[in-house]
Amino acid sequence: MSVFQAPRGTYDLLPPDSATYLAVREAIAAPLRNSGYGYVETPGFENVELFARGVGESTDIVTKEMYAFETKGGDRLALRPEGTASVLRAALEASLHKQGVLPVKLWYSGSYYRYEKPQKGRYRHFSQVGAEAIGAEDPALDAELIILADQAYRSLGLRQFRILLNSLGDKECRPVYREKLQEFLRGLDLDEDTRRRVEINPLRVLDDKRPEVQRQLTGAPSLRESLCEACRAYHQEVRELLTEEGVSFTDDEKLVRGLDYYTRTTFEFVHDGLGSQSAVGGGGRYDGLSEMIGGPALPSVGWALGVDRTVLALEAEGVRLDLPAPTSVFAVPLGEQARRVLFGVVTQLRRKGVAADFAYGGRGLKGAMKVANRSGARYAIVAGERDLAEGIVQLKDMESGEQSPVPLSDVVTEIEARLS
Repeated sequence: MSVFQAPRGTYDLLPPDSATYLAVREAIAAPLRNSGYGYVETPGFENVELFARGVGESTDIVTKEMYAFETKGGDRLALRPEGTASVLRAALEASLHKQGVLPVKLWYSGSYYRYEKPQKGRYRHFSQVGAEAIGAEDPALDAELIILADQAYRSLGLRQFRILLNSLGDKECRPVYREKLQEFLRGLDLDEDTRRRVEINPLRVLDDKRPEVQRQLTGAPSLRESLCEACRAYHQEVRELLTEEGVSFTDDEKLVRGLDYYTRTTFEFVHDGLGSQSAVGGGGRYDGLSEMIGGPALPSVGWALGVDRTVLALEAEGVRLDLPAPTSVFAVPLGEQARRVLFGVVTQLRRKGVAADFAYGGRGLKGAMKVANRSGARYAIVAGERDLAEGIVQLKDMESGEQSPVPLSDVVTEIEARLS
């Protein structure tokens, strides 16, 4: 029989590497939980129209990358390519915005799917942690989310990332800029797909990474010069709040991001050690998205940070996370009676919150101690028939190699004391 393999563009998370991914997720989530954000989990698939309306019908995500399918019942569904539309749909469906406390603050973690050309840092199945603040228009909220992401990255030990910042205007000033940009873009030598994009969402052309397009964008009208006074003041306050809190950023007038729903504040976290796939996360304000998917006006802001990309950034900087050993104590029984007794000791340790494991399969002393070494345990408990007859077990410090007898009745208490 042939051996099955993971689908192209996907990956498996396995120990010991999976511990790093879990630590990254926890580090990103920690400042959110400390700032009033509650956890939300949505289905891995949604109605196709949710993403077509919310993400944008002209985006690469919807036109080229979304995994869409029809169910046996005739429903048109898609694997989620991003998290914001799903989270906002869930909040609206549960009427969280009607419970009297705005903004509704939510964070999430999960897998997302896009049909892209696989390469390092870009997968067809990837992991993100995201945050959304729904129902409030306040520059402090935009700044809060950027600061929390910056805090998360710094807590992991990352230093070589940059924050790019821009404003995309609102429904008042953006249409004026849109017309100016369209007029400019229509005069360029662009392929048919890009010309179609000029008519549907010209700002996305600014986000085109192809050198032959970027060369022609020199002299394009500036969005910043077209901002209305309200958007200009809003963006300036976001900038000032970040500066006052010591969070550095770079103004980037061409920063658009790949989703149609962004308005006003947009930002991206990039890491120069990742090559062409330099973005490790990003987000922005999406004040009109709720109305696009059938809800009331709910100005909102959020971000998503890539777990995969963050791990690559840690590797690029040579940062090694200080991860706790998965096992603190490893029990090695010699004989059937010891097997029953030490299994009980391991169970007691686990109930006390001590990470403990056991030499299963009836290995001999030499083989079992090799497994104990590989487990990373700080202590090994070894016992045979003679030890049990004397009411003791041997407690071995795996770092120093020292071994001493401990009364069986006291071994759990002794281990707790040593580990504390």
